[in-house]
Amino acid sequence: MNRYLRLFRLGNAVIGFIGVIAGAFVAEGLGIGSYWLNIAIACLVVVAVMAGGNSVNDYVDRDIDRTAHPERPVPSGEIAPRSALRVGLASLVLACMISVLMGSLLLTGIVVVACALMISYEMVLKQRGFIGNLTIGVLTGMVFLFGGAVVGNMTDVAVFAVMAFLATTGREVAKDIEDMEGDEGRNTLPMSIGERNAAFVSAAFFIAGPLLSLWPFLDGGLGALYLTVLLADAMFIYAARLVFRDPHKAQKTAKTAMFAALVAFVLGALS
Repeated sequence: MNRYLRLFRLGNAVIGFIGVIAGAFVAEGLGIGSYWLNIAIACLVVVAVMAGGNSVNDYVDRDIDRTAHPERPVPSGEIAPRSALRVGLASLVLACMISVLMGSLLLTGIVVVACALMISYEMVLKQRGFIGNLTIGVLTGMVFLFGGAVVGNMTDVAVFAVMAFLATTGREVAKDIEDMEGDEGRNTLPMSIGERNAAFVSAAFFIAGPLLSLWPFLDGGLGALYLTVLLADAMFIYAARLVFRDPHKAQKTAKTAMFAALVAFVLGALS
């Protein structure tokens, strides 16, 4: 089982698990207890989607990973490539089937769209550069919208979903700048327009999030504790400057900023 747990990269799935709960909490506050069963099912669905996506990823990237990630189960020979693909697709189908238990066409529709985007990304869009970056951004934002949809309120979490989309897209572009030398066979944004121009694109996405961040407070949707989001904003702006000279540190800083923004939204919902 250990080799399959490594294939699924469940550490990343835990982030999705937290995202669903955070989205539900921001949308409903302490009243999420009334929706505990659907929230539990939703968390299981997100874990299955991410495990499936990671498995398909390891199948698609099996040649690149022989150099970039030789310790992973597929390039190391612990799991056959076809087995990884079959397990990945089965996990995505399972996610769609489990989503039906929530009794909502909207929730099942979100899951089906997410699975379709995941397969499209791994099989086609990842090789197409910027559209692949945008796809990962959309999938990240959908996690929080999904959490809001579980409790019947996507409106209050929409700004957070957009901020997650912007930050994730910026990170993905920064990662492509960092990985230019190892991205054989791909047509990434830095390869198409150059590192510096790609850094400007990444920085623009990092800065766009802070420009939106105060809206939930000014709109009266979140309390005073939400203003801790200013710390996250400062980190995003720093990441926007950093991406020009150190894209690795920039995308790591943005990841920390995303977590800080998540905490701010939860605090805002509490206050």
